[in-house]
Amino acid sequence: MSSLTRRRPDLRQPPTVGADLPWVREDAGVTDAVRRSNLLVDEALKKAAIAWVGVADGPASALWCVPLEGALLVVSGPGEQTAPGLADATRAEVTLRGDHGGRIVTWPAEVTRLLPGTEDWETSAPLVAAKRLNAPGSAADLVTRWGTAGCALNRLVPAGDPLAGSALPTTSLAQPPRPAAVVRAARKPFRLHRVRRR
Repeated sequence: MSSLTRRRPDLRQPPTVGADLPWVREDAGVTDAVRRSNLLVDEALKKAAIAWVGVADGPASALWCVPLEGALLVVSGPGEQTAPGLADATRAEVTLRGDHGGRIVTWPAEVTRLLPGTEDWETSAPLVAAKRLNAPGSAADLVTRWGTAGCALNRLVPAGDPLAGSALPTTSLAQPPRPAAVVRAARKPFRLHRVRRR
């Protein structure tokens, strides 16, 4: 529901166009399509535990995240998840999934890195650390390590028109595994045996 503002007419002034309309929508310039898209982003963001984040022209990476006050918080760096290019980025593209597991919205994000010692860091880092699964040590120890190890804590805020519904790609966007030192080809058996009939 959009908020409405009661406008009281000034009887001392001559009537103007629209003066006989006491109720005026504050968001009258926003279309219903944009309003629905923004609501979709808000709802998907509140439930997000994982997001696909792409920086520049690079491929999107699946990253665990924590929603907080209309934004996503993502930590990356030594001992944490890998997010190519995100630490120093100012813009990114975020894709979120719905309750059915498939993507429902993609939106451009403004990226801000939270620095240790700042008020934003002191407020946000402990909340993210508390959500970290299989964390070695307490949340306070984890926050300290993030600060000393050079990990990046980024805030991703929606900043632009989202893509949803028919505007989303219809293909799977699946990609082959990227080259990495931990990837090793599975060994194949030397010979497949056939059972002999007697």
